Amino acid sequence: MDTAAFSVFFAVLSLACWGATATVVVLAVIRWMRPASRLAFALDALADSGLWLAWLVAAVATGGSLYYSQVAHYQPCELCWLQRICMYPLAIVLLVGAIRRDRRVWPYVVPQVSIGALIAGYQTQLQAFPHQRSFCSALNPCTARYVWEFGFISLPFMALAGFCFVLVVVLVTAETPRRNHLLAQIGAS
Repeated sequence: MDTAAFSVFFAVLSLACWGATATVVVLAVIRWMRPASRLAFALDALADSGLWLAWLVAAVATGGSLYYSQVAHYQPCELCWLQRICMYPLAIVLLVGAIRRDRRVWPYVVPQVSIGALIAGYQTQLQAFPHQRSFCSALNPCTARYVWEFGFISLPFMALAGFCFVLVVVLVTAETPRRNHLLAQIGAS
């Protein structure tokens, strides 16, 4: 498969990631409004595998960025490097958390994901509107669109999708044990 086909594949994955993120957010709102509904319990079931899902997204994002730099020979800009610094360790931290079934990884994940999402969001808008000033070098500008699928999906847009999914899933996963404990106490009384 060539780089163009990989770019379409990763663009579709990022759209699926955005859809999954929106679904988890909607389920979380439903659970907050109607805690005893079936959809609320569906979110609880999702939270049981949430760390594995978050790890999968972080691992695919890491693999994708390595593909683009090592195989396609795209030169990462300064903002890309900062996003990598935030994404790469997530693949390890989330894998260890998933193996240990430790839902308390959120204090290690949330700051890193939040910083990565802010950087990816900034670079996404830079690439959408490339005629603005940025602090990146002229030799390797942050506005260079190595990928521009469907007229709006860039590499930082893909990274932003991954960061947002990991953030939402880790927060839902961290909150679920506490919620299940509270529901058990309410049911026992």
